[in-house]
Amino acid sequence: MRWPSRDTLLILASGLSLGGLGAALAVWGNPANSGICISCFMENLAGSIGLHQNLRMAYLRPELAGFVAGALISALAFREMRPRAGSYPVLGFTLGVFLIVGSSVFMGCPIKMMLRFGAGDMTAVAGILGLAAGVWVGIRYYRAGLDLGATRPGSGALQGILVPSLVVLLLVLSLWVPGVLKSGTTGPAAQRAPLALALASGLLIGVLAQRSRFCVTGSFTNLFMARDWSLARGLGALMLGAVALNLATGRLNVGLLDQPGSNPDHLWNFLAMALVGFASVLAGGCPFRQLILAGEGSVDASVIILGMVAGGGIVQQWGIASTSAGPTGYGKAAVLGGLALCFAVVRFHRRS
Repeated sequence: MRWPSRDTLLILASGLSLGGLGAALAVWGNPANSGICISCFMENLAGSIGLHQNLRMAYLRPELAGFVAGALISALAFREMRPRAGSYPVLGFTLGVFLIVGSSVFMGCPIKMMLRFGAGDMTAVAGILGLAAGVWVGIRYYRAGLDLGATRPGSGALQGILVPSLVVLLLVLSLWVPGVLKSGTTGPAAQRAPLALALASGLLIGVLAQRSRFCVTGSFTNLFMARDWSLARGLGALMLGAVALNLATGRLNVGLLDQPGSNPDHLWNFLAMALVGFASVLAGGCPFRQLILAGEGSVDASVIILGMVAGGGIVQQWGIASTSAGPTGYGKAAVLGGLALCFAVVRFHRRS
């Protein structure tokens, strides 16, 4: 039996850390089945800096700063810090907004989707199928000649580290000057893991994800484009870590009903995650992957993150985010608008 390669071990470690620590963070205090949720964290961040008025969703999650700082530290340590930028910043910003729109209608990013499934939430199945469908559609257009332009190196070190540094500085500021950022005392914002555990988990995951290049949507992309199962093994490890931790803590609850952090509308769960999958292909990675890419100096990813922060404010302020009762009318319209945008992008950026 041949020992797995270093790259395979890094992918497996990254998946296990996301699954195990994602489930553990919920045990330590984060919302149930939402130990790690980038879209939720972005909505929390948007509330903390006043982009929406729902204090129940206002809190700067230390995990968020940990992901970016871990990726930045790893990129610097292994000489993989490469500032670079593409040609369509406004498009990237808009895609960032709609990554959060789709996730908020589904009630979770792709990582939370897998964590929900690993906790027995069968409503996540529609989301998994939708994400796979959205990635498949995006891949088909790339094969048909979609061209969003190549990234260019040498955009400047300041541009490369500006947004990652701002995220970390916000956390430092919130600790140094208590009360400078908004922080809810009820609802999801009040459900939080201890600071040290949350930050340490984020740092570890950020380092491993930077080294492994792990991405949930990237797993489907590699599989559909090249029959490459390497990142898909990371998805399996993520599920294994989540199921094992939930079994050990008595939190495995298989079923469709009364699942925390979910809604029962399977059609819109499918369409919402199809939007996330499609937009992730166009953006070059899922919401979590954008944080890691920003830590490596990608200006494109930094712009997408700014779009995700804006999206976090929009979905809360405009009533787009779903509730346990299901998606809102505004949420459904926003998902359809996001899908229309993605199809418009591929229509106008195909090589003739």
